[in-house]
Amino acid sequence: MSKSKTEEPEGTVSGGCKKEDYSISELLKERGVSRRDFLKFCSTVTAAMALPATFAPKVAQALDEVKRPPLVWLEFQGCTGDSEALLRSANPTVGEIVLDILSVDYHETIMAAAGHQAEAALDKTITDYKGKYFCVIEGSIPMKDGGIYGCVGGKSHLERARQVVGGAAATIAIGNCAAYGGIAAAAPNPTGAVGVMEAVPGATVINLPGCPCNADNLTATVVHYLVFGKIPALDSHGRPLFAYGKRIHDNCERRPHFDAGQYVEQWGDDGHRKGFCLYKMGCKGPATFHNCPSQRYNEKTSWPVAAGHPCAGCAEPAFWDTMSPMYRRLPNVPGFGIEHTADVIGLGLAAGVAGGFAVHGALAAMRKDKEPGDDTKEG
Repeated sequence: MSKSKTEEPEGTVSGGCKKEDYSISELLKERGVSRRDFLKFCSTVTAAMALPATFAPKVAQALDEVKRPPLVWLEFQGCTGDSEALLRSANPTVGEIVLDILSVDYHETIMAAAGHQAEAALDKTITDYKGKYFCVIEGSIPMKDGGIYGCVGGKSHLERARQVVGGAAATIAIGNCAAYGGIAAAAPNPTGAVGVMEAVPGATVINLPGCPCNADNLTATVVHYLVFGKIPALDSHGRPLFAYGKRIHDNCERRPHFDAGQYVEQWGDDGHRKGFCLYKMGCKGPATFHNCPSQRYNEKTSWPVAAGHPCAGCAEPAFWDTMSPMYRRLPNVPGFGIEHTADVIGLGLAAGVAGGFAVHGALAAMRKDKEPGDDTKEG
């Protein structure tokens, strides 16, 4: 008597073939994902990679042919926030997309195995697929005193990172902690926490900072590698340009209010309710590079600034030290003109637009936002 679909051995799909022998699109089809939904996913990822819509068919073709790559996810000195964000992402969903594009062979947060069984699964993957698997690291790596401040399975985070990262095709440092040390590396940094690049010099590492990282950026990074056979172009901090190539301030929906000199002066005031610029409340958007305004969170419905909270700069190196206090306005930002103060910039831009239309009246109205004797150079 032939086996039913539910009786297929673990690790196979209908017909008895191993999952790793199937292309990603074939696996998605087995999971009930329609061709239409698959193409929609390809369009979404193409947009996340900042590619023209005409590239979507190429992405679909590549995923039609490529086999799912193994992935090892290591959790180090972190809060597991990036894993939580991934598991709660709706576009793409973990069940239908992420875990079918990637064969997650080791992830302490979601795997059923534990103890020696889990360690055996990890060792098997990094041995059998050396040079072919992806490694994702979440959390910083303590270096002080030989790395004794973080251990899993009898091995320090530092030892494990060097073992696994060294054999990976590419490593993705997800979240600010894995990328640059994050909050754990803030002064006085008692554990000597660093990011993956510093702990494993010379390795192929892609930084996806942010607290948490947007799951769309993780998926897009992996798909870029599968489609083009190489890691995406990176900036000087090791971040993909498609996700971190533009300043948050330049794409912010509150930017028109900045240009008009309209700012939130205190929480809950009329400007706050009207969605005015949060620069004076400590927004770090003018000094932060990330695609939060376009990719957003919660099914692309919102992001911190849209919800009324200033950007904390969590995509930048050493943000906890350099961007704090959180609600203190930025000092001078080189190359942006804020050294002239936000008020002067807003007034100047608005005055230029108003030129020929009752200039004196427009300027007088705008100057009402600035009280006499207000020193706007420092918060």
